[in-house]
Amino acid sequence: MPLLGLIGYPLAHSFSRDYFTKKFRQLGLSDHEYREFALPCPGDFPDLVRAHPSLTGLNVTTPHKVTIIPYLDWLDTTALRIGAVNTIRIDRGGGHIILEGYNTDAYGFMMMYRPLHRTGFRQALILGTGGAARAVRHVFDGYGVRCLSVSRQPSGPDQTGYDGLDEIRVKTADIIVNATPVGMFPHTGDCPVFPYEWIHPGHVVIDLIYNPVKTLFLQKAEDRGAMISNGLEMFHHQADKSWELWTE
Repeated sequence: MPLLGLIGYPLAHSFSRDYFTKKFRQLGLSDHEYREFALPCPGDFPDLVRAHPSLTGLNVTTPHKVTIIPYLDWLDTTALRIGAVNTIRIDRGGGHIILEGYNTDAYGFMMMYRPLHRTGFRQALILGTGGAARAVRHVFDGYGVRCLSVSRQPSGPDQTGYDGLDEIRVKTADIIVNATPVGMFPHTGDCPVFPYEWIHPGHVVIDLIYNPVKTLFLQKAEDRGAMISNGLEMFHHQADKSWELWTE
């Protein structure tokens, strides 16, 4: 039985198993299975692969999109450039296990963001510097949108701490993206520490979280008149691209 799955920790927020189980049913693939593998430590990954000989592909979610890379044998060009992986293909041919890393988050975000982009967009604020944030930055680079990343531990000229978000930086940004897990189910009462009073109707505000559908972060932005979007469409596009990679 072909086995696919998701690794990360925790996994209560994820729709992946339901999404792929439904896809298998629609395609008549009754012999396929998708499981969730809670993986607190990326060092446990090799044992997981060895313990499930029918495992042919995995999705990777927080917090392992960057830390999983040392355990892989090969990265495609996009994953290498971004420095993060959210899809793994497992090749067991020839008696050897080859672990290939890909990034479909960038494709998913590009497909979601494309209809939101406006001529004249030049500046984005990205909350977070993890794997998802790196994929977002990669897409914005392609659009010529300059990015300022907001981090609890900023490093480099293109990053700032949350205490560095002054009125000018917030008001002159065209797009604000939450690429952190803050506010994700089950912690739906949380939201990033952000000066929401400076959000205005000219902003496009995106939260990569899709569970809940409208996070407190998005609700606060909507209250200020901003256009908002969650990460559900991105999730669908990246999942379908993962399926293509596993089955090509």
